[in-house]
Amino acid sequence: MNSSISTPQPLIKLDNIYKIYGSGDIQVNALSAINLKIESGEYCAIMGSSGSGKSTMMNILGCLDRPTAGNYYLNGKNVADLSRKELAHIRNEQIGFVFQQFHLLPQLSALENVMLPMIYAGISESERKKKATEALIKVGLEARINNKPNQLSGGQQQRVAIARAIVNNPLILLADEPTGALDSETTKEVMSIFRQLNEEKITIILVTHEKDVAEETKRIIHFADGKIIS
Repeated sequence: MNSSISTPQPLIKLDNIYKIYGSGDIQVNALSAINLKIESGEYCAIMGSSGSGKSTMMNILGCLDRPTAGNYYLNGKNVADLSRKELAHIRNEQIGFVFQQFHLLPQLSALENVMLPMIYAGISESERKKKATEALIKVGLEARINNKPNQLSGGQQQRVAIARAIVNNPLILLADEPTGALDSETTKEVMSIFRQLNEEKITIILVTHEKDVAEETKRIIHFADGKIIS
């Protein structure tokens, strides 16, 4: 009888990741020897000053960029060497993105903006509408589904962006300075939504330079000069 217990794989495993821009005298090590594990269901913040490597890190975690060297295992699969098409597929199905600027299409309603990612996933229109409505209800915007972005406050627009990010039930929600354009009261509302989503077991990784925002998460990863320092 085999008594060995297999330990589950972390959701994210970065193995000696480097990202180098340029070459020769103008070579810049944006990331150096990054080793990191993030388990499924974690709620983390990545902090660091401008130029510390946190945005490069976010691009690699989000499969928007490839490392120069090293391996990136996402849900057990090494995504460092995948083709652009395969990476696009992973981004659409497994990763939700929330940015500082909301990136909503001004001519579309909140509902239509949230339906967009599902078009690429080949989901029928009736199902898209149903799932988009559910996502907007989850972020407290059921009364605003037919409003266009210019009829919504900054906080409401960010809620639409969060609904769009979660509509395909991603494994990971990546948020890059999600409260950077919001006032303190609206920041609290948005952070409350992230907390609620994390309680529903969505893994959330948040890049921020705001200490109070980072302290809302359960784990803070500090970057400096392209390295993890704590």
